[in-house]
Amino acid sequence: MAIYAISDLHLSFGTDKPMDVFGGRWENHAQRIRENWERKVKEDDWVLIPGDISWGIDLVEADPDLAFIEALPGNKILSKGNHDYWWSTMSKFSQHFELKGYKTLHMLHNNAVTVGDFTVCGSRGWKSPDEEDFTAEDKKIFNRELERLKLSLQQGKKLGGEMIAMLHYPPFDQKHAPNAFGQLLEEFGVKICIYGHIHGKANEAWLDECINEVEYHLISCNLIGFDPIKLR
Repeated sequence: MAIYAISDLHLSFGTDKPMDVFGGRWENHAQRIRENWERKVKEDDWVLIPGDISWGIDLVEADPDLAFIEALPGNKILSKGNHDYWWSTMSKFSQHFELKGYKTLHMLHNNAVTVGDFTVCGSRGWKSPDEEDFTAEDKKIFNRELERLKLSLQQGKKLGGEMIAMLHYPPFDQKHAPNAFGQLLEEFGVKICIYGHIHGKANEAWLDECINEVEYHLISCNLIGFDPIKLR
């Protein structure tokens, strides 16, 4: 069993939101994801997808994108990104997946998931407080997401195993120093953290780095060639 990760798929099979409007590098990106995924991921492997999965505004619009992911090899853990407006409750996910017959999709939402000898935890995260446009409303969301991460990590500790954290937003400030999210990962002894959200120019060192004994991997799909990276 191997564990892979890829973020920010931005699929739009159920709505008209082509990603190639953001440049030629996004042309046929879903097909490229499928080809790379099928080339390396086996049925007993796991793939972690931390957010910005579908442009759908509800489960109806997002369902073709979920069906696309369901049809790919392996088990998948999905968590919320800032553009996942279709995100719902665990009970609605369970009902929808049972109705559609989806067997490989696992939602990370105020919980933790055991994957072999590992436990996957996480939350959406939020923009860092040192950003100029950080508002009082942002502070509320930041603190709420921080609490959700803490609850997930607490559950992960109970489940045991080495913890992998998946966040959508980078757990750093603008100087790339761990913010409260990164500090919480250190407090709980997390050794691996994946994150996305960033699509533009990024320091190459960000893709794979180690800070205070935590491995960080930036895995926005366009920055990793639309090709899932192997974590373990």
